[in-house]
Amino acid sequence: MSDSLVIIPTYNEKENIENIIRTVFALEKSFDILIVDDGSPDGTAAIVHNLINTEFTNRLFIEERKGKLGLGTAYIHGFKWALNRSYEYIIEMDADFSHDPNDLPRLYSACHDEGYDVSVGSRYVSGVNVVNWPMGRVLMSYFASKYVQLITSANIKDTTAGFVCYRRKVLETINLDEVKFKGYAFQIEMKYTSLVLGFKIKEVSVIFVNRQLGTSKMNTSIFGEAFFGVIDLRLRKMRGNIKPKVNNETNS
Repeated sequence: MSDSLVIIPTYNEKENIENIIRTVFALEKSFDILIVDDGSPDGTAAIVHNLINTEFTNRLFIEERKGKLGLGTAYIHGFKWALNRSYEYIIEMDADFSHDPNDLPRLYSACHDEGYDVSVGSRYVSGVNVVNWPMGRVLMSYFASKYVQLITSANIKDTTAGFVCYRRKVLETINLDEVKFKGYAFQIEMKYTSLVLGFKIKEVSVIFVNRQLGTSKMNTSIFGEAFFGVIDLRLRKMRGNIKPKVNNETNS
């Protein structure tokens, strides 16, 4: 069993899922993988089960949920699964190769070797590192992060990034049952909550490549949730409502 778990949420990722699993397992640094599948009708889960049964029994795991319940709830499900086991580092990653698996050791190293509590695979920490995105989407994503910085005063350049490594103690300290957002505002909420609770975050420069296979899950409602959610987060901090989970050791 590895000390690190990569959580990959899936919905209709049959074109990518086997390749992403094999690429992660081919890395020199050992990572376990948990797939959280939201009832993919295209057979994504069947592909994963076959790999578990034939090749990766002790490294690959799957949790199947009924229906599309939201990205945030998929990660929360995965976080709780990981905390019920002995993983010290828990990483979020997309299934579609927009996040390069070869960057996983760099995110891990920022926490394991450099002592950070959270490491973020950042598209914007050194310019704009995005490939094959329409210009409108690049601008929307970039200025969304600028907007989050303005409202929250959080010194994170890529607040919506979904390629993130957490130390176990961060996820033990955050009250996961009180995480509010389900879409991409979830990514903002987790980073901001980590900062408010005193954890150290490092942005690791990565190149984000738009998916080549399968269908994007992005839509305008995702950005709407993020826009208003940022204001809610700021108000929650001002009211003192972002607190560590009771009866858990914090990083005080």
